[in-house]
Amino acid sequence: MDGVLRNARVYRGSGFEQLDVLIRGGRIERLGRNLPAFGDVPERDLRGYCMVPGLVDVHVHLREPGFLCKESIRTGTLAAAHGGYTTVCPMPNLNPVPDAPEHLQVQLDAIARDAVVHVRPYGAITVGEKGAELAQMEAMAPLVAGFSDDGRGVQDESVMRAAMQETARLGKILAAHCEVNELLHGGYIHDGSYAHTHGHRGICSESEWGQIARDLRLARETGARYHVCHISTKESVALIRKAKAQGVDVTCETGPHYLVFTDADLQEDGRFKMNPPLRSAEDRAALIEGLLDGTIDMIATDHAPHEASAKNRGLEGSAMGVVGLETAFAVMNTFFVKKGLLTLERLVELMAEQPSRRFGLGSPLEEGQAADFAVFDLDREWIVDPSRFLSRGRATPFAGCRLAGQCVLTVVNGESVWEEDGAAALEQI
Repeated sequence: MDGVLRNARVYRGSGFEQLDVLIRGGRIERLGRNLPAFGDVPERDLRGYCMVPGLVDVHVHLREPGFLCKESIRTGTLAAAHGGYTTVCPMPNLNPVPDAPEHLQVQLDAIARDAVVHVRPYGAITVGEKGAELAQMEAMAPLVAGFSDDGRGVQDESVMRAAMQETARLGKILAAHCEVNELLHGGYIHDGSYAHTHGHRGICSESEWGQIARDLRLARETGARYHVCHISTKESVALIRKAKAQGVDVTCETGPHYLVFTDADLQEDGRFKMNPPLRSAEDRAALIEGLLDGTIDMIATDHAPHEASAKNRGLEGSAMGVVGLETAFAVMNTFFVKKGLLTLERLVELMAEQPSRRFGLGSPLEEGQAADFAVFDLDREWIVDPSRFLSRGRATPFAGCRLAGQCVLTVVNGESVWEEDGAAALEQI
């Protein structure tokens, strides 16, 4: 889509400027005010819209290979583009598990064939994600965003220490799903008031923060580049804040649903079931405080699609996981930017710049860089209707919510991969 995009509010780090953007050959060739006409390229007017670096989600599940009834590389990356993402990192709980180059290659082939945004997968920490024997990390390192056994916590401390030593040697991120199996006791929602009142089995907070505490000790010992996935408890925030102050190389993420909902919002519906679960109001308050003070480094969706039959069995019987790629930016814009808790600039840092820096992904909105960006109408309101998702997954706790902020254009390597039909500002001049 070589051309000039005129009059957009363009993200410039410290603020937004109304600029023109010339794109040629898949790159941003020029940025400036009132660029001259270029007779050989078309023009589009984006007045009233904002342009941000392509969003980066370091925690998604694309389900391919192995679980095509839930999602595919094609549908998952289309959903990402719909939400303004240009880079995603899928987790390795697949079949085959990417624990060796030949298994990883199955996924890489599907990515090369079907992805519409940049996809940088994780390799597994252990063979088969079974927590016993280290995967072939060195052989996979050049091809992956990092290493994770997401969906399972590594239970054996000696295995986790060895994994951290190896990732430190390789200079790669170790992204941990933290969960102590012996503390789960068959739980499936937070061990709080809703569980006690309605007769559900609860998941205690220590099952998360207990393993984070262990891993932070190991990260300090090994010098590993450690990243904590989807934190949900107040204790997790406090532990990570303290470790950062002590110089541990740790970052963490949380998801929009943990920042908006608590277990008081639960309904007897699988769209409210995920792992970790929605926690208490005190936990949510601590997460928001951690977001505001910089303890939490980035927003990730943990986009985890399932077929309808896996999510229509209530809280007890449904599979864990909800989708989020198509709602995340709008949720954060609605509940945090519009309410004055975050600036728009800070939201872009959380959803694009900081994940890019930590994982070495994405492209800034600068001359000479790849044309990877998203254009949003920040004020347009819409009702979340899962039937309109591009993802095969439909389960979201935000169904029916009124949100503000809609992606109207997503561009990857200079090519439009999502464009809202009928957007007036995208009509070619």
